[in-house]
Amino acid sequence: QVQLMESGGGLVQAGGSLRLSCAASGNFFSSNGMAWYRQAPGKQRELVASISRISTTTYADFVKGRFTISRDNAKSMVYLQMNSLKVEDTAVYYCKADISVTPGIRRSYWGQGTQVTVSS
Repeated sequence: QVQLMESGGGLVQAGGSLRLSCAASGNFFSSNGMAWYRQAPGKQRELVASISRISTTTYADFVKGRFTISRDNAKSMVYLQMNSLKVEDTAVYYCKADISVTPGIRRSYWGQGTQVTVSS
């Protein structure tokens, strides 16, 4: 069974920084694309940033220049460095990973989410 575990959320003042981490654990062949999503109260879940296995990255326009996604393939981890945080960044942040359970079987997994609250 594959599990994703996020950490690093918390309360920070506007303009501050946080670093989120997500670790994939369990028995699997490899991790492929990984991504961070977020969901604010009353809103739909939205893509924040994604990164391929070879570290090609994409960002939502609302975080470009402020957030950086990275990964460590050896540790099956993905990170989200969040700088210049705004009140509107307040949300539950979720990690998503595309996992090759075996060389021929790929599945998507979600973490349980970590709360990020930015105060004014």
